[in-house]
Amino acid sequence: MSFNGQPDHDPQETREWLDALGSVLSAEGTDRAHFLVQRMIDEGHRSGMPLPFSATTDYVNTIPVEKQVKFPGDLAIEQRIHAYTRWNAMAMVVRANKHTNVGGHLSSFASAATLYEVGFNHFWHGQSWKNGGDLVLIQGHSSPGIYARAFLLGRFTEEQLDHFRQEVDGKGISSYPHPWLMPKFWQFPTVSMGLGPLMAIYQARFMRYLQDREILNTEGRKVWAFLGDGEMDEPESMGGIGLAGREQLDNLIFVVNANLQRLDGPVRGNGKIIQELEGVFRGAGWNVIKVIWGRHWDPLLARDKSGILKRRMMEAVDGEYQTYKSRDGAYVREHFFNTPELKEMVADYSDEDVWNLNRGGHDPFKVYAAYHAAANHKGQPTVILAKTIKGYQMGEEGEGLNVAHQIKKLSDQAIRKIRDRFDLPVPDDKLDDVPYLKFAEGSRELEYMRSRRQSLGGYLPSRRTHAEPLKVPDISAFERFLKSSEDREPSTTMVLVQILQMLARDKEIGKYVVPIVPDEARTFGMEGMFRQMGIWSHTGQKYTPQDADQLMFYKEDRRGQFLEEGISEAGSMCDWIAAATAYSTHGTQMIPFFIFYSMFGFQRIGDFCWAAGDMRSRGFLVGGTSGRTTLNGEGLQHEDGHSHVLSSTVPNCVSFDPTFGYEVAVIVQDGLRRMHKEQQDIYYYLTVLNENYPHPAMPEGAAEGIVRGMYLFRRGGAGGKKTPRVQLLGSGAIFREVIAAADLLRTDFGIESDLWGCPSFTELAREGHATSRWNTLHPTEPAKRPYVAQLLQETEGPVIAATDYIRTFAEQIRAYVPRRYVVLGTDGYGRSDTREKLRRFFEVDRFHVAVAALKALADEGALPATRVAEAIQKYGIEANRPAPWTV
Repeated sequence: MSFNGQPDHDPQETREWLDALGSVLSAEGTDRAHFLVQRMIDEGHRSGMPLPFSATTDYVNTIPVEKQVKFPGDLAIEQRIHAYTRWNAMAMVVRANKHTNVGGHLSSFASAATLYEVGFNHFWHGQSWKNGGDLVLIQGHSSPGIYARAFLLGRFTEEQLDHFRQEVDGKGISSYPHPWLMPKFWQFPTVSMGLGPLMAIYQARFMRYLQDREILNTEGRKVWAFLGDGEMDEPESMGGIGLAGREQLDNLIFVVNANLQRLDGPVRGNGKIIQELEGVFRGAGWNVIKVIWGRHWDPLLARDKSGILKRRMMEAVDGEYQTYKSRDGAYVREHFFNTPELKEMVADYSDEDVWNLNRGGHDPFKVYAAYHAAANHKGQPTVILAKTIKGYQMGEEGEGLNVAHQIKKLSDQAIRKIRDRFDLPVPDDKLDDVPYLKFAEGSRELEYMRSRRQSLGGYLPSRRTHAEPLKVPDISAFERFLKSSEDREPSTTMVLVQILQMLARDKEIGKYVVPIVPDEARTFGMEGMFRQMGIWSHTGQKYTPQDADQLMFYKEDRRGQFLEEGISEAGSMCDWIAAATAYSTHGTQMIPFFIFYSMFGFQRIGDFCWAAGDMRSRGFLVGGTSGRTTLNGEGLQHEDGHSHVLSSTVPNCVSFDPTFGYEVAVIVQDGLRRMHKEQQDIYYYLTVLNENYPHPAMPEGAAEGIVRGMYLFRRGGAGGKKTPRVQLLGSGAIFREVIAAADLLRTDFGIESDLWGCPSFTELAREGHATSRWNTLHPTEPAKRPYVAQLLQETEGPVIAATDYIRTFAEQIRAYVPRRYVVLGTDGYGRSDTREKLRRFFEVDRFHVAVAALKALADEGALPATRVAEAIQKYGIEANRPAPWTV
């Protein structure tokens, strides 16, 4: 006899130990047995026994039958609601695809319907609950079922359901959860798989932050995240579970719908995804609840005195379990109960009985018990691993099939079988119409649905669109930043940090400011905030920091304001999203500033930036050490020359690349006004520099132009009647090179230049697009002029723009520049060197700007081409060197 491959040298002694354990289990229960076994394991460790750690348990339910709390609902009514919801979800997708090709998904909600129904009826609190509602992140592909249930409650009309995925006319509902498209319904966009789990973790953590800082009472509120087992392969899905375990986020519950299938086939055909996830989550410090088998298995498991059924359950792999549910009861009897002993266990079961042996995720009794245990667990986050069937009860056209995810149409026969299976009141002559079903006003089912939601605090999903406006400081509060820095040479990063410190001290809004940094505060000169604000830690500071004797020591504090996230831009972004959407999720506006290396923002976490726009986030993203030639010494991976191109793709992201402190001040104040006073659903992205130089005072009347994207910095001299003239545009670090180029052109070539600061080529382009569109659609009206054209229309000479970003950035406004337009940029990979050499390499320094201006003038016949050649030689420019983007 052997066990786990090891021979048993004394079977009688083994039996005595097992009998003793069995006696304890019978007489004193599992808790006492667990205590004794744990004591023996501990003693073994102390004695030096090599005891391997096992993070997994048997392939059975975590909660035994005797510990399963009683289901409190009216099962008959809830099953009726379930049946109507399932039918309407199917009808909505099938009807939409009869006359369109808009698609939709049937099988995901079919597998998860019970998981949602139990939550809606018994657990999830709405916004009017005592401390605010729970946050429920719904699996994106299950949206048809959520709409179908809301329809039963009268929240949607038949017309809206008939326009599923047909939104352009304003009648329809969105394909997946999108707050941008349905701002009063959906809270979280989750269908970009992997984003939901990480956002959920940081939403739960931010609730703790709000509680610890006494901004809100979040006691009792939970974050529930519904995830697919295939989705857990996304790095973001598992990337934050260690944080959640470490910080003991017992207000967080993951529900993994383990239907064993991803889009094309099995998740772990040759293994067991539930066992794999159990080990990973338990190792990360989570409470793990497995809901594998439904109540119809309970009698068989009770018969299993020798453990052969449990061994068979563990032995079969997920690919087999999927196949079983795509066949029938006879197949399951033959292939699962595949030994004489196992066949004997079900000898008194018909094939139909065998087929009806249900999975845990489809059993409301098992799901309720798991949810109850999770909601009442303390000291750990909980993950519920619920085994289900993809396309459950869809029959031979969908249930358990590899193609289940793609199914959006069903045959008449399949629809008839679904009608019959759920015993629904749909006449044969109406089956082809696939009509929607509703409960009559005053019916027991409708009253039950409404009363359950009323007792739990209102309807879900539901989203707030506004909170109490904040009293943001007027521009006069920023006055010192609008003046010349005189003999001081700060970087724009330092200006931003000083503004942040000022805002944090503001009596009206200070406590709502949330600085967020992914372990780079010292790089950005923000270490002074460690002591001023404190770094938030739910457990406070249990140690004396190494720099405790310093003025700016590393101070962790339960009431700290500063979020120092470690090396995780994705985690920090999820922090920012939680704060930036607090007006909606918590009814309180927060003002988050997330400061990061600009290269590691939109490029690294672009999907979260897109989701932030969808969620109507409000706050500031700050790309520090920005520009391809400004972060000298760091090289190719760090030097950002394209984040503004990426940010321009997010429609409600307002982007700026300021050069001077007064621009930063005007932009931040404008953002506060628009986002937190007027509550516009936008967020700001501004890039700041680590280069130190003097800052002039703000030119008179420049504020409007700064926020619109372009303003006159300095007009050139009058010159003579024949003096050539150019218009020089720039942003960020390179605007100072443009200013220097104007001096070269005047000194060396007698050419005058008008200088234009362009802190936002993106906003200029958007305004130009809007103006152009208006002109196209109003052909009989007097044409409007884009803002760029308005500013340049009375000027003379070609227009030259240079930035520290690839040419595409400044090229955005080409259509609206009224004359010859030349753009310089930093196309190509970055590299390490001094700023001077990098700017020369990328051909954006003052000398290349001057040459570009001369060439534009020559092309217009304003001066001979020989003057351009003269400048090339004078400034030592290598005319035949390879283009920087090729090397």
